[in-house]
Amino acid sequence: MTPARLAEACAQAMWARDAASPALGMALDHVEPGAARVSMTVAPHMLNGHGTCHGGLIFALADTAFAFACNTGGMASVASHCSISFLHPVPPDAHLIAHAEERHQEGRTGIYDVRVTMGGTTVAEFRGLSRTTGQPLPYPPLPDAT
Repeated sequence: MTPARLAEACAQAMWARDAASPALGMALDHVEPGAARVSMTVAPHMLNGHGTCHGGLIFALADTAFAFACNTGGMASVASHCSISFLHPVPPDAHLIAHAEERHQEGRTGIYDVRVTMGGTTVAEFRGLSRTTGQPLPYPPLPDAT
C-alpha cells in the first residue's frame, strides 16, 4: 500500500469512529502523509459572550486536523502536548480551515503545526506534539485504484 493510500485508510477508520468532530460540524477535506485539512463553519451556538467564535471550538478544529495528520502512518498516535495562539476574532458564519503539517518525526515523537484561517486571514496558530502508542491503527482496507 502506498503512503497516500495508507493515509486515506487511516483517516477513514478514524473518521468512522469520531463522534465529536462531525457533531461540531467539521468536515475532513483532505489527508496525505503527515498532513490534513479540516474545515468548519461557525454556527450561532458556537459564539461566546463577545459574539465571536469560542476559542475552545477553534482549538477543537485545530486539534482535529492535528489528530488526522499525526495518524497517517498506520500507527496510533495521541497528543502529548498542544498549544494555541489566537490572532484574530472569528465572527458568526465564518468558514474556518485548519491545515496541519508534520514538522518533525523521530521515533515515537512528532511535531505538527496547524494554521487556522478564515478567508485567507490566519486566525490561530497551533502546535501539537504527538506520541505514537506503539499499537497499529485499525483501518479498513481500501479497494485498489484502477
